[in-house]
Amino acid sequence: QVQLVESGGGLVQPGGSLRLSCAASGSISSIKAMGWYRQGPGKQRELVATINTAGSTNYADSVKGRFTVSRDNVKNTMYLQMNSLKPEDTAVYYCYALRAASNGGVFGSWGQGTQVTVSS
Repeated sequence: QVQLVESGGGLVQPGGSLRLSCAASGSISSIKAMGWYRQGPGKQRELVATINTAGSTNYADSVKGRFTVSRDNVKNTMYLQMNSLKPEDTAVYYCYALRAASNGGVFGSWGQGTQVTVSS
């Protein structure tokens, strides 16, 4: 089992910054990659950023240059530093972990989500 708990969401003005955290617990060794998804009101859920066990990162074009995903392996925590926030960044942000199963397959675990609202 892997449990994911997000924190750091809230209300911020356009151009502001916010840092989201995702603390993982449980079968940490089974996690192969983690990432952030978001779903805005009336919009499709989209992948925001990912980071794998090698430290490689990927970003959606819409956030590239503004968001930074990182991890602290000691604390088992993934972060999403969000700068230059725009109203279109308003969404529920979900932490996701890709886990390896004993049968060689993979499956995902999700956090509960945290609301980010960018508004003046």
